[in-house]
Amino acid sequence: MTIRPATPDDVTAINQVATAAWETDYPLLTQETVEDGVGDWYSPEQIESELVESQTLLLVAEREEPVVGFAHATWHETDRAGYILRLYVHPDYRREGIGQSLLERTCEELFEHDIDRINAMVLSSNEPGAEFYEQFGFEFADESETEIGGERYPESRYVLEDESQV
Repeated sequence: MTIRPATPDDVTAINQVATAAWETDYPLLTQETVEDGVGDWYSPEQIESELVESQTLLLVAEREEPVVGFAHATWHETDRAGYILRLYVHPDYRREGIGQSLLERTCEELFEHDIDRINAMVLSSNEPGAEFYEQFGFEFADESETEIGGERYPESRYVLEDESQV
């Protein structure tokens, strides 16, 4: 497995991983909502714009060539915080350590930017996502709302304070 920075050539694969993950992880969302959310957050234009942002990290995991997972994170120097906005592994490749490798590499790179904590965002209905972050030392902090396809959904924030925990 290889983890590397995403390139414009990865845009379609990131979109495909996101779609497959959303369909599996969010059974309460309608197909239309999944399509709207993936279209808003992972459109080629959106991903390409993220690739050029100075305080954005977009990594992909490859297994024998195809992209099977990705992580999207940002950081803010003023509040010394990093934010894992999305971390998805295609359902066909889960339980193989890919998510763990993506998380470890993302956290390493975020902590290199002299931040004090990492926040991870996950829709509250995504119990496997919450359990994933908790098993690596992230603690539930609070819940807010995010918009997907014009609808509002609860989103949980998990926080990792100490880089030695990952």
